[in-house]
Amino acid sequence: MSGEKEDEYFADGMAEEIITGLAQCTGLIVVARNSSFTFRGRSVDVRQVGRELGANYVLEGSVRRSETRLRITAQLIDARSGGHLWAERFDGDLRDVFELQDRITESVVAVIEPKLLFAEAGRARRQPPQNLDAYDLYLRALSLINEYSAEATAAALQGLDRALELDPNYAQAMAASACYRALSQIQGWTAQRSEPRSSGAQLAWDAVSLAPNDPQALWMAAFAIWVLAKDGPPRRTFFGAP
Repeated sequence: MSGEKEDEYFADGMAEEIITGLAQCTGLIVVARNSSFTFRGRSVDVRQVGRELGANYVLEGSVRRSETRLRITAQLIDARSGGHLWAERFDGDLRDVFELQDRITESVVAVIEPKLLFAEAGRARRQPPQNLDAYDLYLRALSLINEYSAEATAAALQGLDRALELDPNYAQAMAASACYRALSQIQGWTAQRSEPRSSGAQLAWDAVSLAPNDPQALWMAAFAIWVLAKDGPPRRTFFGAP
């Protein structure tokens, strides 16, 4: 949930980041984004959510941005009884957004399963992008793709291109760009872009090299490679390393 309509993409992106962090913790089975987001914007009893998704717990919250400040609230609910197990508010600078995500993930893991060590949640942390503007562009691109049209996909790719200009080693943006290029190829939208199929495949291979343990990057890259790459990984020097 977000306080402002125009910030919905940011709230969705935050939710997806936290889902990814929780999914990497051994011992937790986390419902995928596409399933849980079906309840987005609806007023539904949390017990119904639990029944329909087969979930024992539901994590919900809100995010609000004010210039350079960020406030995230989160609460963990027992989906069987509807009782609240934990609630917390996290305040920080926009530059602390990734630390706030990690703190939420660690707190939820500790409440659900005390035997899971915080180190496990720490192991699952993703390398944050070097540029916050690139992160914002990435989240906007993710929200655009839900419109599933040639125009929205082209706009998403433009945003991802800009994100990679700001942060050339941003693996998640690389994987998303490769995935959307593959989607354009399948849907016949490629007339809007002139570069060869190999450029999208190269982005996918680069994303895998940079983030070999990131599930979000891996599935997007895998889809792109399946669609765009006829051969194996290209033999080339990658970011100056053999």
